[in-house]
Amino acid sequence: MTSAEDSPMGGTDPQSTHQIQVKFTTRHPEIAVPTAPILVPANLKRYGLSQIINHLLDTSTATPFEFLINGSFLRTSIEKYLSDNGLSSESVLTLEYVRAILPPKFQAAFQHDDWVSSVSVEGENRRILSGSYDGIVRVWNESAQCLYTGVGHTDAVKTTKWMSATKIVSAGMDRGLRIWEVDGEYIGEISEVSALAEFVGHRSTVEKISVDSSSGRVLSAGMDSLVGLWTTNISEAPKAPKEAPVPKAKRRKESSAGPPRYGSLRMLEGHTSPVSGVAFDPKDSTVGYSVSWDHTIRTWDLATCSLADSRTTQHPLLSVCVLPTLSLLACGSSARHITLHDPRVSASTVTTSTLRGHTNAVVALSPNKNSEWQMVSASHDGTLRIWDVRATESGSIWTIKREGEGLSGKEKVFDVEWSSLGIVSGGEDKRVQIDESPKGE
Repeated sequence: MTSAEDSPMGGTDPQSTHQIQVKFTTRHPEIAVPTAPILVPANLKRYGLSQIINHLLDTSTATPFEFLINGSFLRTSIEKYLSDNGLSSESVLTLEYVRAILPPKFQAAFQHDDWVSSVSVEGENRRILSGSYDGIVRVWNESAQCLYTGVGHTDAVKTTKWMSATKIVSAGMDRGLRIWEVDGEYIGEISEVSALAEFVGHRSTVEKISVDSSSGRVLSAGMDSLVGLWTTNISEAPKAPKEAPVPKAKRRKESSAGPPRYGSLRMLEGHTSPVSGVAFDPKDSTVGYSVSWDHTIRTWDLATCSLADSRTTQHPLLSVCVLPTLSLLACGSSARHITLHDPRVSASTVTTSTLRGHTNAVVALSPNKNSEWQMVSASHDGTLRIWDVRATESGSIWTIKREGEGLSGKEKVFDVEWSSLGIVSGGEDKRVQIDESPKGE
């Protein structure tokens, strides 16, 4: 359905003769049109401009496009944009166009016995890792077959990550981090694996972990206000300190006394409230970031285990992801929005922009590895939202809800990853849900 606002003539007087010179550009050669300026009606909006591009391309099937001016999406008529920004209608206006993102589609869901707190996707074999409040780590294939279960955590698993195609790291409410090794394909039955090692040092729940595969390093975010730095290379791992905290009371019998225990490379101090998120800098594994309920974003020099920078925001922070090409950190907050920050010491402002739309806490973020501009967020409002940081004023591009019978629509979402399989998420509905990546730019 086309609204008056999105009509080809922009919802204004179709008899308007006022025209503006526009030059169209794109970064995608396969949809490029001549760059010579042409005259277009000043009252055109996105839909009308999209019709012009399709006409110039002479396509058999119309493709929807988005248009950018100076790096931001056009959300008004050309005429209003010029007026709002004090620009002359006599000059040539350059519009960059990209394919509009089409809505994602539900693909599949994997049922669990308890809340799904964490998801991670291994790209080489396209396997899905899930962590659950039942204390079990599971590995699935695309056909919803459970390949492996890792039993050993003595309380809820809160966070899991693939370190490599065969190595997994997990952590949770029992305070310890565990490394597991898996391999092979589905042989008709589930294989139970045991942890290779347990890492101790946190004195409270481990909320999140981040891994750097190249160095074998792990960052952990603890409810004890500490950031842990660990190595998964056992030969380099220090022995567990004698004063290391004892795991919480076991809820199930284990087949052995448990795996060997090791300590951290360093427990980084500085936060004054629980740490809720950590991330390695994808460009430099000696740089790490942490966010906390204490409203701060901290940058760590992991080579020297020292604090490099600290920024204070307006609200408690619950999640973080890095948009490396843009040199930005996206942070989800308890105030229901996402803030974008430039973590470089030379940055003049704390917050560069704010993304609004969620109606409850934003607890997980994941970038689209195929687009420097896009990411997905998970919230306790029961939805995922897809964002393009060039459209900060217009809200999220698409909203993804939980699918399945008997759901109220308010089941919290705890984690999300934008992966080669699609957008994979887990939540209070006890399911891993896979939604197709939206098609577009």
